[in-house]
Amino acid sequence: MPDETNVMHVRHAQSSSRLLDRRVGDLAESQHGVVSRMQLLDLGMGRGAIGDRIARGLLRRVGRGVYAVGHFRQSHRSRWMAAVLSAGPDAALSHRSAASLWGLQPPSSIAIEVTRPRKFRSRSGMRAHCSDIRSDEVALVDGIPVTSMPRTLLDLAAIVSRHQLESAFNEVEVRGLTDRLSVGDLMKRYPGRRGAAVLRAMMEDEEKARGVTKKELERRFATMLAGTDLPRPRRNADLAVGNRFFEVDCLWRAQRLIIELDGRFVHRTWRTSERDREKDRLLQADGWRVVRITWRQLRDDAPAVVADLRRLLRG
Repeated sequence: MPDETNVMHVRHAQSSSRLLDRRVGDLAESQHGVVSRMQLLDLGMGRGAIGDRIARGLLRRVGRGVYAVGHFRQSHRSRWMAAVLSAGPDAALSHRSAASLWGLQPPSSIAIEVTRPRKFRSRSGMRAHCSDIRSDEVALVDGIPVTSMPRTLLDLAAIVSRHQLESAFNEVEVRGLTDRLSVGDLMKRYPGRRGAAVLRAMMEDEEKARGVTKKELERRFATMLAGTDLPRPRRNADLAVGNRFFEVDCLWRAQRLIIELDGRFVHRTWRTSERDREKDRLLQADGWRVVRITWRQLRDDAPAVVADLRRLLRG
């Protein structure tokens, strides 16, 4: 008969192993299915036990020093989490990847971007950024360490076009995202940072646009049209869509075209943006083409706006 002491020892070891696996599973569940080797060691799983679980398929390597736990289906969030864990405890998702996590732009297939203070190398599927990043510039979104919304915008300013940056700012307003630090605060903190000039110009534009009234915007649009042979729209027209009634800024009924004039490149309240987007969606579903034109576009890009209008009215 087996020695009773040995049996008890085996049972205790098996019980401890199951308890450890449950703790690993709980951690993985909070991290989109992935854990780092360092975390496994911190939980008390030895190197031999880690190797045994890899051999049995209970752990699957998905990055340098990062493993998927159990049955696992990769997602954007699991890949983002794995990249951050792989870069170390002081790393955060950043730049375009951070913008995607914040919902400021769709996820893309480009390498996942991660920032940490200490220098490290890019590798397959991950782009490394080495930069100072203070504690108040990092947030947790769905459990993933990520640069704060203002820091993400500051980072984006250095690598994307102005149009893409304006779109990201607009999404911040639409989603009602806030932070105790503003982009302006960060620009003071990093005065010589690449992209700061673009941000400064955007903020100056916003300040100027704040004083622009709807009548001034309509007057500038009318003046622009007056210098062309384009057909004149019906202005401030009422339009019925289903059981809803909307007032639209400029209507070309025959061409089923609507132009809405936006005084600024961002909306100050998310409620206004939500209403505008719902209005656009319902109009488009009813077969109308809806185009939004901003004060800055009328001021700086009038010839391009006229050319686009010509194509829209011809189509």
